Amino acid sequence: MNTDSVLRFITAGSVDDGKSTLIGRLLFDSQSLLADQVASLYQSKHKRTADGVPDFAQLTDGLAAEREQGITIDVAYRYFATPARKFIIADTPGHEQYTRNMVTGASTADAAIILIDATRLDYTEQTPKLLPQTHRHSAILKLLGTAHIIVAVNKLDLLDYSEEKFNAIKRAYNKLATALDLHNINYIPISALNGDNIVTASTHMPWYQGQPLLPLLESLPVDNRSSQLLAAPALFPVQRVARLDGSRTNDFRGYQGRLEQGCLRVGDRVRIEPAGQSSTIAAIYTPAGQVEQAQARAVMTIVLADDIDVSRGDSIVAADSTLQPVKNISASICWFDSKPLNSARRYWLKHTTQTVYAKIKQIDYLLDVQSLNHRQNSNSLQQNDIGRVQLSVQKPVVATTYSANPATGAFILIDEATNHTVAAGMIVSLA
Repeated sequence: MNTDSVLRFITAGSVDDGKSTLIGRLLFDSQSLLADQVASLYQSKHKRTADGVPDFAQLTDGLAAEREQGITIDVAYRYFATPARKFIIADTPGHEQYTRNMVTGASTADAAIILIDATRLDYTEQTPKLLPQTHRHSAILKLLGTAHIIVAVNKLDLLDYSEEKFNAIKRAYNKLATALDLHNINYIPISALNGDNIVTASTHMPWYQGQPLLPLLESLPVDNRSSQLLAAPALFPVQRVARLDGSRTNDFRGYQGRLEQGCLRVGDRVRIEPAGQSSTIAAIYTPAGQVEQAQARAVMTIVLADDIDVSRGDSIVAADSTLQPVKNISASICWFDSKPLNSARRYWLKHTTQTVYAKIKQIDYLLDVQSLNHRQNSNSLQQNDIGRVQLSVQKPVVATTYSANPATGAFILIDEATNHTVAAGMIVSLA
């Protein structure tokens, strides 16, 4: 087994498209379940399938409310492995009101399976109209830069495994993908409940010559951005200041966190932003002990040669780095809160290890998820809306664009009165 090859993927799509059933069937057919889990499939009091057919959705619907209502509410994570790869699955909700949970699951995914219920579309036109949540989830995946998208056309067993209807859905999604500029898309005709094209090729659809779902997931390359992050200028957001308050001979002061990009070595000159002070790295400690250098994504403690003021939320960057603290941010955001965005209010902006006050100065446009047009002159964002905004922050932050580094290009907005997370944002540009 290639233990370094871990694929994180999510399921997305509309309500009742079969996302939880698909994951349950995938776990069942890949023999990734324990004996008691298999037994529970046939014994659940909330079972919603015909006699003798397991209710695979029960494997991922962990909340009592989910099992009672037959819907997914929260993100359910499942882990399994095959001889070829390890997997982390996020089963995300389809309901529009739980879009924030879908964004949470998709934010760390390498791939996404978008399920489309073939029985819910109108085939009177050559290109059927896709459901709004398919549009919304696809737009979110574009914003998040998800590397691979698999469109799984589900419930074809109810349409006599029709190749014609599968091709019609493929045309419809191709049109959507072109409008959103989505790439790396694979299409698979499936029946999640019956297991067609999940782990092995379906005998009911000989016209499909592609890979079943599991072999396709095993073969997807994982773009971990390692080379891109290593080549970028060093950026180390300080999470915690570690002190040993002993005698003067042992007055240890270290700065802890994760190196989000670049490389740092003992002896390197660095800047501490936003203050702009300079120093030299005197020592680097990792969980494995003291080292001479550390690379991107390393968790470590840095000791500086000079006794200067460094606090949580500050950033240590390479002395010659072009990264500069900024107070104006252009970003795409997905609004989560039931209360609409109020541009007269200020919100907390949580970015890496720093939390600062921010205000939305301007809404550039709102994305109409059905037509994919940009609606200008919007003065607010409602729950689950996606839009481009201009923000100003009270205290300068050191950030990158989301496309350059998701870890330092993402943020959340928090209501200072309720402490609710009201939006997730992806930085487009900085000024």
